[in-house]
Amino acid sequence: MASDPYSSPTSLLPHVAVVILNWNGCELLRTFLPSVLAHSDGARVVVVDNASTDGSMELLGGFFPEVEVIQHPENLGFCAGYNQALAQVDATYYVLLNSDVAVTPGWLQPLVALLDRKPMVAACQPKLLAYAEPTQFEYAGAGGGYLDRLGYPFCRGRLFETLETDHGQYNDSRPVAWASGACMAVRASAWHELGGLETAFFAHMEEIDLCWRFWNAGYEVWYEGSSTVYHVGGGTLHKSNPRKTYLNFRNGLALLYKNAPRTSWGAFLSNALH
Repeated sequence: MASDPYSSPTSLLPHVAVVILNWNGCELLRTFLPSVLAHSDGARVVVVDNASTDGSMELLGGFFPEVEVIQHPENLGFCAGYNQALAQVDATYYVLLNSDVAVTPGWLQPLVALLDRKPMVAACQPKLLAYAEPTQFEYAGAGGGYLDRLGYPFCRGRLFETLETDHGQYNDSRPVAWASGACMAVRASAWHELGGLETAFFAHMEEIDLCWRFWNAGYEVWYEGSSTVYHVGGGTLHKSNPRKTYLNFRNGLALLYKNAPRTSWGAFLSNALH
């Protein structure tokens, strides 16, 4: 196998913390954590456990002793789980990474380079492809997130259930409305300035709310297509689960109420009723 061009000591990233939130995802950790450890080039790898009961802690202690572990006494959900954990992690950049993501050699450097190069960028995401169909974009982020005139989220590479094949058409680097929480690199200072994720959301669409708040605060959010990861999706809560449907609809309304200019509300309601 060819040597990894990013494995030299000069590529180490001690100011970066890759932080994975886990809740009863023992098998996901067993499958995907090795790629994170192999390809994260000296960054700290932290697993935050939301009171799992499936042997996750035993797996980490027995097979991944190099991983830092933060253990919550109860399931705090995605938002509070990350907020409480990142209050304890000292780093320049956080990378929020889902436990069902396979990373690739060199995935981290373009994201960090973008944040280094552009101090007003508060968050960015890589290209997200589907783990089961590696040539296709993945639902939860694809080629960068946008909002339509009704505030409905969509992505380049994915519109509703239609997914594009990756032909390199989104290998660019550009501002986007929101970055996917499946893999999102965040400037720690901006994260703490805005208070992290909205805990009332619990889970789902929380990253869109955070990114909208970044934009409203004068920061930028970007997509970096020279970095690629592969996402399973639905690893914790499948899209057919009614709890997921409820959270998506409730949180979608909440993010409009929180972030859209008040002058836009009439247009949102008018368009929704016609």
